[in-house]
Amino acid sequence: MNSPAGVALTGLGVAVPTKVITNADLERTLDTSNDWIVSRTGIRERHWAAPDESLASLCAVAARQAMDQAGVTATELDAIILGTVTPDHRLPSTSCEVQALLGAPQAIPLDVAAACPGWIYSLAVAEGFIAAGRAKTVLVLGAEKLSTITDMEDRSTAILFGDGAGATIMQRTERTDRRILSIVLGADGTLIDLLLIPGGGSLHPMSPEVIEERSQFMKMKGREVFKAAVVAMANACSEALAEAGLTKDDVDLLVPHQANIRIIEATAKRTGISMDRVMVNVDRFGNTSSASIPIALDQAVAEGRLRPGSVLLTVSFGAGFTWGAAVIRW
Repeated sequence: MNSPAGVALTGLGVAVPTKVITNADLERTLDTSNDWIVSRTGIRERHWAAPDESLASLCAVAARQAMDQAGVTATELDAIILGTVTPDHRLPSTSCEVQALLGAPQAIPLDVAAACPGWIYSLAVAEGFIAAGRAKTVLVLGAEKLSTITDMEDRSTAILFGDGAGATIMQRTERTDRRILSIVLGADGTLIDLLLIPGGGSLHPMSPEVIEERSQFMKMKGREVFKAAVVAMANACSEALAEAGLTKDDVDLLVPHQANIRIIEATAKRTGISMDRVMVNVDRFGNTSSASIPIALDQAVAEGRLRPGSVLLTVSFGAGFTWGAAVIRW
């Protein structure tokens, strides 16, 4: 999907919980070790929200940073699009709560449940709103409290996930030197068993049996996810670059979903982009799902790895099995 409307990313903000969980902390409760975790995932620490720390509050902090950077106020927001699979409530959407916290009653709120590519999916929704003339300024969020859906007794998943929120302001632009160049999305619903939460939904509501089976938490087939993820992300990168009329050699920085270091390295190799042009911060935050790309973007800007005019390639995969990629001229 090309971007004829002219949509630019003009503001960026991040919020993570203050509580840091190190691998040493996990060694005390799980049959694991720092060396085992680092060698297999690259993760050294992650942030977990306190029980009373809401996803909406994290979103609001990140949103205000992004709005300040873009020079826009809450009353200028036409829509709030939130990619998340961990809303504060099953009803209503968390974007409605963010709307209230920001004081933006005119903004259309919408939650997008696309798992880890949630920020990229939300980016595409924002682009569609702007292209259709329904919005000029959209707040796009990727935010998760994955600690609330992770089985802390399962070492294969408990070591992976963190909490956080990333916010971006998307605006209509007439400039050609700073805009979204392409977005591609995809999914393969036949692979839903690779990563899912079996219980707690309307099909299998919360019950003593669900709690006993611990099926209200994420279940993941790690090896199968790895194989499918690498192929999906590499293909999405190639498709997004082709739609943008660019090649891998034009990419200044690849910012992939921070799932684990092995998936990041395998995707970069398959895409043909050297690791010196890949943003990696999975060691500090773990897998924060839909928040991982905006959190990584914030660090890339702080480190001077993204400058005006840089060609940015982002890509993600997640439960569903969903994937997405975007090419952005920074």
